[in-house]
Amino acid sequence: MHSFLKMEAIQNILSVALNHPVMQEELELVQQKVQKIPGTVHYIINRYQKLPHINFEDTGMMIYNYKTEDKKESSLELIFCITGNRYCRQKDMECNFCKNLQSDRCSEMVDTVDVASFRFNSDHLSQFVKSIKTTSFSESILNFSHTSSFSKSLPLCSKTKMVLDALLNHSYSESLENIFINAQTQMLLLYSMECMAGDGEDSFTCKFLANDADREKIALARKILLEHIGEPLTIKELSRKAAINECYLKKGFKEMYGTTIFDFFQSQRMEHAKYLLYEKGLSVTDVSAILGYSSISHFSTAFKKHTGIKPCELLFH
Repeated sequence: MHSFLKMEAIQNILSVALNHPVMQEELELVQQKVQKIPGTVHYIINRYQKLPHINFEDTGMMIYNYKTEDKKESSLELIFCITGNRYCRQKDMECNFCKNLQSDRCSEMVDTVDVASFRFNSDHLSQFVKSIKTTSFSESILNFSHTSSFSKSLPLCSKTKMVLDALLNHSYSESLENIFINAQTQMLLLYSMECMAGDGEDSFTCKFLANDADREKIALARKILLEHIGEPLTIKELSRKAAINECYLKKGFKEMYGTTIFDFFQSQRMEHAKYLLYEKGLSVTDVSAILGYSSISHFSTAFKKHTGIKPCELLFH
C-alpha cells in the first residue's frame, strides 16, 4: 500500500463511521483500486464486506498537511466512508447475472463498507485556485498559504454522495476508468470546498438550473466531453449533442462545475496524458495522437503549461 494513505487513516475513518474503535482486519477487503502517478491526484479505494451486526454512518474527513520546511511536500487529503453499496465478487470475471442486469440473482453480491481517499499535492491543487468559487479561507487551503495542519470532518451532502456512488458503481475499465475517476475527484474537491465555504448545495445563480432537465443536459455535456477526450468538440457541436442552447451550456457548465468547458476539457486531457505516459508507457507521439493533437509540439506545449514539465520527463520518473 502506498505511503500517502497510512493504515491508521483507514482505521480512524472506520472508527468515526462506526462510533467505536475498529480494526480493518475485522473487515474482509473485497476490492482495492490504487493510483499514484506523479503530479496528479493519488487515490486508493478500499471496498470491505459489511458485517451484518455492525452499523456504520456515512462520514467524510479533510486532512490538511502543511510542511513548513518544504511547501511542495504539503498535501490535502479527502477521505470518505460510505455504506449502502454492493459489490460482486465475480465482477472482474464478468459475472453473467450482473452483466445482464440481474444482480438480484447473483449469489456473489455482498453489501460493502467503502473507504476512498484522494490526496492532492500543492502543484496539482494550484490549477483549481481560480476556477473554484471559494471564500478566502478555502483559497488559502488550495494554495497552501494556510500555515497550520488540521483535520476536519465533512458533511456528506447529496451531491457528494452522488459522486461517490458513481465512483463505486461505474462500469468503466482501463483508460475510460482513468478518465472517469479523474473527473469525479475534481467534483469531490469542488463540493468539499463548498462545504468549507458554507455554500448551500442547491442554490444556483443561473435560474434555468433550477430545472432538473436543464441540469441533466449540462451533466450529459460533461459526459460527452469525457467520452470524446481524443476528439475535441466545438461548443456548437457539444450543445447540439446535449440538446441545449450554447449560451445556457457555457453558463450552466461554469455554474455547476466551477470551470469553463475549455478548461475542464483541457485539464482532463492532460490528466489522461499523465496516465498514458506513466502507467501505460506510451510514447509522446502516440499520446499526442490519441488525444487528438495536430502536432507533437502543440501537445508538448499544452502539457508543460498544465504540469510544469515536458511529457518526456514523466516517462523517466
